[in-house]
Amino acid sequence: MAQPLNFVLNVAETPEDHGQEPSPYDESEVHDSFHQLIQEQSQWVAEEGLELQQREPGAGGPETSGSGQQALPGPEDALVHSTATLRILASMPSRTIGRSRGAVICQYYNRSVRLRRRVSRPELKGVGRSARPSLRLYDLELDPAALQEEEKRFLLVKELQGLPVAQRDHMLRGMPLGLAEKRCLREESQTPTGKQRGRQGPRGLFPCCGRLRDACVLALHSLGLGLLAGLHALRPWRYALKQIGGQFGSSVLSYFLFLKTLLAFNALLLLPLLAFIVGVQAAFPPPAPPGSAPSFTGLELLTGGGRFTHTVMYYGYYSNSTLNQPCAPPLAGGQCSREAAGLPYSMPLAYLFTVGLAFFITCITLVYSMSHSFGESYRVGSTSGVHAVTVFCSWDHKVTQRRASRLQHDNIRTHLKELLAEWQRRRGSRSACGRLRWVAVRGLVWLLSLGTTLGCTVAVYAFSELMIKSPVSAEQEGALLALPVVVCLLNLGAPYLFRCLAALERHDSPVLEVYVAVCRNLILKMVILGILCYHWLGRRVGALKDQCWENFVGQELYRLVVLDFIFVLLDTLFGELVWRLISEKQLKRREKPEFDIAGNVLELIYGQTLTWLGVLFSPLLPAIQIVKLLLVFYVKKTSLMANCQAPRRPWLASHMSTVFITLLCFPSFLGAAIFLCFAVWRVKPSSTCGPFRNLDSMYEAGKVWVRHLEEAGPRVSWLPWVHRYLVENTFPVYLVSALLLAVIYLHIQVVKGQRRVICLLKEQISNEGEDKVFLINKLHSVYERKERSSPVGTDASPGLSSPSRLELEGGQPGLPSARTHCCAVYPHRVDNL
Repeated sequence: MAQPLNFVLNVAETPEDHGQEPSPYDESEVHDSFHQLIQEQSQWVAEEGLELQQREPGAGGPETSGSGQQALPGPEDALVHSTATLRILASMPSRTIGRSRGAVICQYYNRSVRLRRRVSRPELKGVGRSARPSLRLYDLELDPAALQEEEKRFLLVKELQGLPVAQRDHMLRGMPLGLAEKRCLREESQTPTGKQRGRQGPRGLFPCCGRLRDACVLALHSLGLGLLAGLHALRPWRYALKQIGGQFGSSVLSYFLFLKTLLAFNALLLLPLLAFIVGVQAAFPPPAPPGSAPSFTGLELLTGGGRFTHTVMYYGYYSNSTLNQPCAPPLAGGQCSREAAGLPYSMPLAYLFTVGLAFFITCITLVYSMSHSFGESYRVGSTSGVHAVTVFCSWDHKVTQRRASRLQHDNIRTHLKELLAEWQRRRGSRSACGRLRWVAVRGLVWLLSLGTTLGCTVAVYAFSELMIKSPVSAEQEGALLALPVVVCLLNLGAPYLFRCLAALERHDSPVLEVYVAVCRNLILKMVILGILCYHWLGRRVGALKDQCWENFVGQELYRLVVLDFIFVLLDTLFGELVWRLISEKQLKRREKPEFDIAGNVLELIYGQTLTWLGVLFSPLLPAIQIVKLLLVFYVKKTSLMANCQAPRRPWLASHMSTVFITLLCFPSFLGAAIFLCFAVWRVKPSSTCGPFRNLDSMYEAGKVWVRHLEEAGPRVSWLPWVHRYLVENTFPVYLVSALLLAVIYLHIQVVKGQRRVICLLKEQISNEGEDKVFLINKLHSVYERKERSSPVGTDASPGLSSPSRLELEGGQPGLPSARTHCCAVYPHRVDNL
């Protein structure tokens, strides 16, 4: 059996080293795998027939050259180092494995000796600090003698018995040993008095009481963990989203994540409306209008009229009085006068301020979501250099269930496909002639797309004018669905035409294809909504002078939302299910249709824009949108699993969520906010319904409230000042808008700065690796020169002798030193070396 090398590195200890010990946290990371690594290395050495022994002086092998080099087994074209160089490499911190159990016990025994020294105990014989063994320097049989380990264990137990209980428990918790070993050490280190006290309990209780208390504590702890796990599992569609991402990739998953985000936005918008408008008015209903209520026919579910007209669903139901105050309306008008308001809760103010507050909260949430999504998706390293990380570091070893492991396997596989497809597309190039042809085809396709959008806009405008010229009577309620049906048909048919035109472009990148489709569909839907807004506020207000035009606008938006959901179901049925059946039964093809990400995302944005436009005229429209989104999720998920296939060209949707949130913020939310601001400030409300009747504008309700506050006394004089300088003055609005834009800009700049810093750090890591390779090569050359100059048959010293150190620092006369050559090769790294 070969004797282990007694390699000692003479390093002068500083006074600071006497009071420092290796951290138990650092040792625990390597100690657990020590025994397993020893077995693996022993098996490998037994197979290879390699013995890591100290070379005898003058002994040579069949592969030993005269210069003292020993050829070690290694891969082809690999640099073969000498034995002395291998010793230096084995002494590097990265080549060490960890400490054995005996070394750990010995170390903590020394620590306990120092702790006992503080309480004036006689000093025991100190045991030297154990060095970190290396497999390349020592023989593979590293287990110490059983007798020596038992002696160290006995001494450690003796020292632990003399420590206070709290200090003893703290030291045992810090030891990098197994739980069973720690439990044995704790039991052995307890004194007879402590054991008796442990049997009686910490406060002299009987054993049964102590066991009952421990059982209660464990039960409460288990209950808390169960509640946390339940809250984690209650996240909406947690498993469904993982399943979609694993089978169809991040591109399809981005649609469902965006739908989930819209659900949260609508819930946030609905809560203040329910609390301060709908709930309060339902608790204090206004007087019923004269005449009998219309009967329910079922058509109201589509039109939103009939029995739904005089409910909390629409603007006209809400009163213009102060609640909790008796109101005696005149017999003719059926309304309260302005003088009736005097008690705390004014319904006009609550209606105006609640809608404004809900929109302000939504704006803040949108800006934060957009900035956060931008920082997450555009960070450095999101797509580059993650292949190795995905292959070697993506698997979660805590997953034990078969279903969860299969789902994780699908996720990793799909993610690797997307990364490889993205990497292959970056390597492609196009010739000059191909670029010219590509630009000409795309220009023609864009002209046709814009022409289609213009035709749809003219059709909507013409049909809306026809509806104004031929008004619909109350008996013909079904005819009110004509304009929403035309709008939904155009929104459904135009995207299919855009998809046919996009097939002529033949985009190389699926990401660019989706962005172009989103842009074309967005232009179509926003232009149509602009025509409808002009139709409602510009034409309908003048046509419905003596009627409640706010109720009509709310019903029109309700019809659009409901019919949009119906057409989404029809599109899913005929566009995916029927097409799959035709393809499989008639065409005998196994290819299923792909999920249209652009069209479906624009449908979500369109429906959310309708909801924001109708909040002022129908406060319960967000609740309808929530129900619609829930149904759309399950319908789309079922259709996706049964009728669709994964994209033929996988692509990584790293920035897709950011693009969707941006489109939701600027064209959609900004347009809805402008529409509502114009309705509040410029349009005269109806004189027969709603909380703002008999006012010149909805905004005038705030002025009336300020005048009442000025007459109330000096105690509330600060409220009119706030209204005059913060609400009526436009400067705070511009200031808040500028601050929001500044926050977005600063966040973008911070992300750019982080990207630059990360790039510099990556470059520095690369340079550090090159420096290490260079220094190892110089060490190899220095030892080669030393062994050539030494007599044949004598082995080089295992340590760094003085001549070798001189060669590294100053070099031999006439030969460049390692530092000189390193400075010549890396002039920009001189300070780091």
